[in-house]
Amino acid sequence: MRWQGFLKKLGHQVEISNRWSGKNTDVLIALHAYRSHASIVQFRKLYFNRPIILIITGTDVYRDMASHSEVLKSMEMADAIVVLQSAALTMIPKHLQTKTHVIYQSTKSVKRKTLLMKSFLISVIGHLRPEKDPFCTAESLKYLRPESKIQVLHLGKAMSLDMKSLAKAYSKELKNYQWLDELSHPETLQQLSRSHLMVISSLMEGGAHVVTEAIAIGVPVIASDIPGNHGLLGDDYPGYYPVGDAKALALILQKAEMHSSFYKSLEAHIKKRQRYVQPEFELNSIKALLNRLIK
Repeated sequence: MRWQGFLKKLGHQVEISNRWSGKNTDVLIALHAYRSHASIVQFRKLYFNRPIILIITGTDVYRDMASHSEVLKSMEMADAIVVLQSAALTMIPKHLQTKTHVIYQSTKSVKRKTLLMKSFLISVIGHLRPEKDPFCTAESLKYLRPESKIQVLHLGKAMSLDMKSLAKAYSKELKNYQWLDELSHPETLQQLSRSHLMVISSLMEGGAHVVTEAIAIGVPVIASDIPGNHGLLGDDYPGYYPVGDAKALALILQKAEMHSSFYKSLEAHIKKRQRYVQPEFELNSIKALLNRLIK
């Protein structure tokens, strides 16, 4: 939907569908190499000289590429490959890297709210499923010092009954943790905007849009040390912790709470990344890509 809006601004007609309908089309833009493989094959057979742009996702790069040959075949048939964060480039086979482009996702920001002094508010945002390691933050709370003012609000839909039961149990057991279930997108952004920090604890991530939103608002992020987070936040970002290590997460959360110099360094790094998530930056990136492909 976001790409459709940008393409219309550039003067193009755009139709969105689950798979290519077979209609006369000048350019095919396929999202997800594995799921779009059949459409890519069909389009290439009918229109040998018309461009295909393939936007590959985190599941393509960090899961399906190793187990599904369709991913590589889709990449080879495409005229251009788009990755959504820079670390994904290292996963692209060398013979395909010359046609691979990084286009960061953008977002319309909301204004950051005045931070409360009586508590240190942390948001955890994302649907509750295993690859998100959703309760690492809740587990980390038992390692905090007694004087800590950290309060965690967890936003996201439970994707199984087990996840729902765990979320309710942590909310009941921990006085500084509350699961709010799924909120609307505007409500989620408002919650994020009043947070001191956001935690993204994923085991695997292609480039989480909620990280983009945190960057745009200016909210520091504490992130699991995985490529998808490095690609959005930068290799020199100081807010990483070892994947799945709740005790290490507690230490870095407390460091952000207790040491203003560290917290300010997180804010400064986030501010440096903001230009990459501006809609104008993404629009110009898409425009430049199309100009290379369309005569």
